[in-house]
Amino acid sequence: MTDHSEPTATPDADEPTGRIVLLTTSHRVAPGVLSWPAWQTLHAADRVLCADPGHPQLPYLREAGIEVAFESPDAHALVEACAGGRTVVVLPGGEGDQRLTDGLARLAGSGRVAMPDLELLPGSYDLPGARLLDLVQVMDRVRRECPWTSRQTHEGLAKYAIEEAYELVEAIEDGDREELREELGDVLLQVVFHARIAEEAGGDGEAGEEGEDGEDAVGAFSIDDVAGALVTKLIHRHPHVFGDAEAETPEDVNAHWQRTKAVEKRRESVTDGIPVGQPGLALAAKLAGRVRAGGVAVELPRGEGIGYELLELAARAEAEGIDPETALRAAARAYRDAIRAAEGVTEPGA
Repeated sequence: MTDHSEPTATPDADEPTGRIVLLTTSHRVAPGVLSWPAWQTLHAADRVLCADPGHPQLPYLREAGIEVAFESPDAHALVEACAGGRTVVVLPGGEGDQRLTDGLARLAGSGRVAMPDLELLPGSYDLPGARLLDLVQVMDRVRRECPWTSRQTHEGLAKYAIEEAYELVEAIEDGDREELREELGDVLLQVVFHARIAEEAGGDGEAGEEGEDGEDAVGAFSIDDVAGALVTKLIHRHPHVFGDAEAETPEDVNAHWQRTKAVEKRRESVTDGIPVGQPGLALAAKLAGRVRAGGVAVELPRGEGIGYELLELAARAEAEGIDPETALRAAARAYRDAIRAAEGVTEPGA
C-alpha cells in the first residue's frame, strides 16, 4: 500500500525546488512597520499565504498592493506549491504554526523529498524594553480579573514596596545575579501595579467616573505618565548629556543634579524632601550630606545617649563616602554568621 501523506517521487534534479519563507513579526512593533528585506520578499513572492484573516499586517499588505491568500496548507501542499522554483511566503499567527514547521521538518528528514529552501525571515524585531509592553498588558488583565489584585490600593501595597526594596538590597549585597534579576522584577512590579491603580481614579484604588466632558477623574495617571515624567526629569537633570553643559567628574554631575533639583523643587531648606520615616542611620547620613553639599554652617547637636553617638558616627561615615546603613548591615551579617558558627549551624539562614 502506498502512503500518500508524502511525495513518493523525487523531482527532477534539474527542476528548481523553490523557496519557503516564514515571515515573522513582533506584536510589540506597530503593524506595517516591516524591514526592507521583508517588503522586498513580499513583493517578489509568487504567493503570500496567511491562515488568519484578522492578521494585523494584512491591511498594510493590501495597501502595498500585495495579494494575500487565506490558506493554511500542510507541509506537503506547501512543498508542492514551490515546485518550479516558486517562492511562497507564509505569515504565521502570533503563536506561530507548529503543525506546519513540524511537518516540514519531517519531510526534510525523510530523505525522500527534494525540499525547497527554507528561510525564517524576521519582518520586525523587538526594540530594547519591548517586553515592558507585555508587562503592562499582563498587569492590566490581572488587575481586571484577579479577585485579590483587583481589590488592592496604594495604601495596602505600601508595605510590599518596602519589603521588595530590602530584598533587592540583599540580593545586591549577596552578589547573586539570578536573585538580583528576580528582585528587580519584583520592584518593577510595584511600580507598574501602583501606576495601574492610579489609572482608575486619582489613586484611591476605586474605579473612577468620568466627568461631563469625558475626562478622567482628577489625579488619575498611567504608567506612560510615570515614564514620561521620568524621561523629562532625566533629560533636564543631565544637561551635560543632552545639552551644552560640561561635566568631567562625578562631582560635577552631582553639582548639576543638586542645582537642577533646587530649581525644580523650590525648596526652602536643604532638609526638604528627605523622608523622615527611613531607617535612622540612613536619615542621619542624608541630613549630614545635605548640610555638607549645601554649605550650611551648623554643628551636630550634642546630648546624652547612644542616639547622639550614632548621629555622629553616621555623619562621619557620610563625610568619608561610606553608607552607614550598608556598613552596619555588613557588620551585622558577619555577626549573624559568627552566631551560627557558634551554634554549629553551617547552612545560611533564610
